[in-house]
Amino acid sequence: MIEDVVAWVLLVAVAAYACAGGTDYGAGFWDLVAGGAERGKRPRWLIDHAMEPVWETNNVWLIFVLVIMWTGFPVLFQTVFSAMWLPLALAAVGLVLRGAGFALRKPTRRLARRRIYGAVFAVSSLLTPFFLGAAVGGIATGRVAPGTKASADAWSNGTSVIAGLLTVAATAFLGAVFLTADARRFDAPDLVGYFRRRAWCTLVVLAVLAVVGLAVTHDDAPYVYDGLTGGIGLVLVLIAVVSALTTAWLLFRVATGWARVTAIGSVALVVVAWGLAQRPYLIPTSLTVSQAAGAATTLRWLMLVTVIAVVLVGPPLVLLYRLDTRGALQPLTEVDLRQTAPGREPENP
Repeated sequence: MIEDVVAWVLLVAVAAYACAGGTDYGAGFWDLVAGGAERGKRPRWLIDHAMEPVWETNNVWLIFVLVIMWTGFPVLFQTVFSAMWLPLALAAVGLVLRGAGFALRKPTRRLARRRIYGAVFAVSSLLTPFFLGAAVGGIATGRVAPGTKASADAWSNGTSVIAGLLTVAATAFLGAVFLTADARRFDAPDLVGYFRRRAWCTLVVLAVLAVVGLAVTHDDAPYVYDGLTGGIGLVLVLIAVVSALTTAWLLFRVATGWARVTAIGSVALVVVAWGLAQRPYLIPTSLTVSQAAGAATTLRWLMLVTVIAVVLVGPPLVLLYRLDTRGALQPLTEVDLRQTAPGREPENP
């Protein structure tokens, strides 16, 4: 049925945003914990150069998700945004502040203002994925249903908190893996080790949070728990675990190109497994795909527009990501990084 196809498109778009946008959020997380001005100067300099070509582009996936929800599943859109408007509003504010902080801190000459803009960017990179993850966790528990009024319980329960922390940890993992690859591409061996160690540590944190999450969701979100621990959901989760462990091994071998692929695969598989665990519901156990879907004519037009968008926007996005990962958009060398050594300011072009 066409509503099932649109639901699959929505799930794929969510996975794409989790990977593409998650990598940027992860870079912001490492910016936040990089240390003081002198200690964190080299990592932040690399983060700026790695993010600059694509950070705005990744929000295309979020817009696509919102359009699919609003047009294809209006009941879902109304229910979620009515019951959890506060965390979603905080995530939206974080998106705006994050973009403003990143855009303004580089051209700003005053150190005090640069620190303020940098702090806004870094803190928003932590809060935005947390609130988005908390909203997803609230949906999984079934506390949100058509007609549910807004309440803190919908997004501040145990499953929501764990989902928010898992989202932050997953973005930090992706960010560390991609920054390791960027450091190697820019011939900065010290930063390769710096971000590789952080990727390994984040993977351990993810494992701990996943175990805690299983214990919490067993009672708090039993429908999703059953879907993740059995059938196709369990298969995808196990493949994701293997992909994550493979990423750790590839980072040890400094095969950073393939490490990016396996890291993306591990996160995307978990998102898809979570979506499949909710079948046939969009909100367990109160709203099915067919109940939430819009009119059949609307869905057909939505699919047509989606196909056109994929044909027109897909190739440029692939080309942009490919050029960026190959360093063709903004070259950076070890000489550039040495300009950020303690006591020296990076040269302005």
